[in-house]
Amino acid sequence: MAGPHPAYAAGRRRLRALLKSCGYGPGTRLTVAVSGGSDSLALARIALFVARRDGYLLRAVTVNHGIRPEAGREAAQVAARLRSWGYDDAATVSVDLGDGSSPEGQARAARYAALAEAAGAAAEMAGAGKAAGGASEVPGGAGELAASCGPVLLGHTVDDQAETVLLGLGRGSGARSLAGMPEAGPLPGHPEITALRPLLGLRRAALRAALQDEGIAWVEDPSNEPDGPWRAAGGGPLTRAALRTGALPALKEALGPGTVEALARTAYLLRRDNEALDSWAARELAAWEAHGVVTEAGEPAGGVVVPIAPLRELPTAVRTRILRALALRAGARGGEVNAGHIEALDALVTGPGGVRHCDLPGARALRRDNIVVFAR
Repeated sequence: MAGPHPAYAAGRRRLRALLKSCGYGPGTRLTVAVSGGSDSLALARIALFVARRDGYLLRAVTVNHGIRPEAGREAAQVAARLRSWGYDDAATVSVDLGDGSSPEGQARAARYAALAEAAGAAAEMAGAGKAAGGASEVPGGAGELAASCGPVLLGHTVDDQAETVLLGLGRGSGARSLAGMPEAGPLPGHPEITALRPLLGLRRAALRAALQDEGIAWVEDPSNEPDGPWRAAGGGPLTRAALRTGALPALKEALGPGTVEALARTAYLLRRDNEALDSWAARELAAWEAHGVVTEAGEPAGGVVVPIAPLRELPTAVRTRILRALALRAGARGGEVNAGHIEALDALVTGPGGVRHCDLPGARALRRDNIVVFAR
């Protein structure tokens, strides 16, 4: 009897490794994001196999963005298919995108919010069942298990990672953005939920080949096409659609095969460097706090005070990370603090003395000669 397709086998190994490294044992509920596209359907197959063999609980969530009249029907069909595969819990969620000028960003934020809510609701239901005296038995001999608020599984691939790197390059981003998506990290916009991306080392073409071997068809969402129903503010195609159909093929033609993998490798290398710099900055800041270098601000709005001198002694990459951390602690909104804000903060520290300030989303940095005060 032939074994699983190599893409399935690799995805199973990676999912198991991620669950183990993040401390998610049998009985944890895994919330699988399934759009009906090839990547998410392959993820659904992989997660189902691992859950059955290793004793995990499963919930699938399909988000209907409502951008097309047939989207609701398609979402219901995806859920029905998942139930036919063996998913006991396959839900569809409809979201309202409003009338903003960034449909791509709005859709992403709404999707993650729905997934976070689904993961949290599943954990609350499991907790209530346990409090009422219920015990969960999972096939595979796992015994009595408590279903925790487990991770959300996302179907991002090497191809998605390459697009993310190109987006960062086009925006002039730093290492944090160019490092791309982590295999394990906070769900965007919802740091209380962990997101796992077990397919991040796999190509979309390999996953599609695995689905084809099983005779499984997937949905080609026209919203991802350059002439799809969603348009950018200027009337052109959405950025990712333009990259996928224009920039990436042009790069592959110019640079040859392996371009997508090379871009993903760049993200991996930058992630390692970024983690090292983050760790350095965190250790430095912790030492300053332990020795009273960083103190609480006496401002009515609260905040922190840090002297200029030790900041200036640090390399720029470490100093700017500390400045960002202090700004967030004072109430700055992390999702809105960009590279321009950080550069302005650094200029405040390294420039001439006197009384100057820098406005941030949700906070303000005020320099008074030899100190900087961060406050709401």
